[in-house]
Order: sequence, then structure tokens, then C-alpha cells
Amino acid sequence: MKDKFTVLKSTAVPISAENIDTDQIIPARFLKATTREGFGDNLFRDWRYDLIPGPSPKEKGVETPNKEFVLNNPIYGGKILVAGKNFGCGSSREHAAWAIYDYGFRVVVSSFFADIFKNNALNNAVLPVVVSDVFLKNLLETIQKNPSTEITVDLMNQEISYGNESQKFEINAYKRECLINGYDDIDYLLSLNKEIREFDVAHS
Repeated sequence: MKDKFTVLKSTAVPISAENIDTDQIIPARFLKATTREGFGDNLFRDWRYDLIPGPSPKEKGVETPNKEFVLNNPIYGGKILVAGKNFGCGSSREHAAWAIYDYGFRVVVSSFFADIFKNNALNNAVLPVVVSDVFLKNLLETIQKNPSTEITVDLMNQEISYGNESQKFEINAYKRECLINGYDDIDYLLSLNKEIREFDVAHS
């Protein structure tokens, strides 16, 4: 069972780049682990760190934080990632959702998500919120100008808001119920145990 999600109020991290694929979210060389823990350390790894080559091809280089990348900028933080259009495209690796969750994000906002990534996110307690292009553009600009901007994501009423701006968003009803109750698919089935038993008795 995951954390229950009803209403989240948080500041956000803006990444305005479009077409961010799953290899950028979590590079392929970090996919060897089979458990979900630890992937947050390598979220956007190749963007977060610059590699200084070693003195010879045989010697390993040194990674240093890229001060220009937003995750290394201390003025930004929070549990919401606001990203450019077409987030999560590319391969279907579920590790991308694992990395986002393990880093601490609970919501990703964009104007379009790749379908497989969207489903992987929902299955891993990360809420993908689809907004209009205009809403996304204004939200990104607002966060960049004022990193302390607080965003409210209300799953109960399916609404995202900040300042005087708000917009409704769509979500699969089943996945909405799972997030609200902190269920994975097995938890959901177990929650229906009483109804299943009653049905079995009535039809036996």
C-alpha cells in the first residue's frame, strides 16, 4: 500500500524542456536493480552531473554537479514536477516512474504524457496531471519568476490551482480511487473481499 493521496499543496520544480524521454529520466545503465529503492539518486543523472574525463581512456572520470540544472538549484524544491509537453516518451521502462517517486515527487504536471509512462506513474503512486498548453506555459513562467509559488493539486475534485488560476484535469476513475485510498491493484481486490464473498455465497 502506498501513501494516500487526496490534496497536495507544494512548491514545484520546473523543467520546461519538451519531449523528455525515459532514458533522460533514468539512463539505461542504472536499470540493473530489480527493487524500486535508490532510483531517485539517478533521476535525470546525465543532466544533473557533468563528467570530467580521466587523464587517460582507461581511467574513470569524475562527476561534478551541473549548477545550471534545476535539481541542483536550491531555490527550487517540492513534491511537484512541472515539465514540458510530451513527458515520458521513449521506451516503456517502469523505472522512470520509480525514479520520480523515489526522488520525492508525487505529481508531474504536463500538457501531454506518453501513455505507457502515464500508466506506469499511476501504478506507482505518482499522479500525472494533464493541463492545457496555455496553463502549463503560464505555470512554468510563474514558478521560474517565483520559486515559492504554492500549487494545490486536489485529486478529490480533480483540480489544480495556484494563485488565481485553476483548471480541472481528467483521471481514470479506478486509478483515482486507488490513489485516494493508497491501493495498488492487489490492495484494491482485497478491499472488495466482503463483496466477493457475498457474491460467491449468493451464486453458490
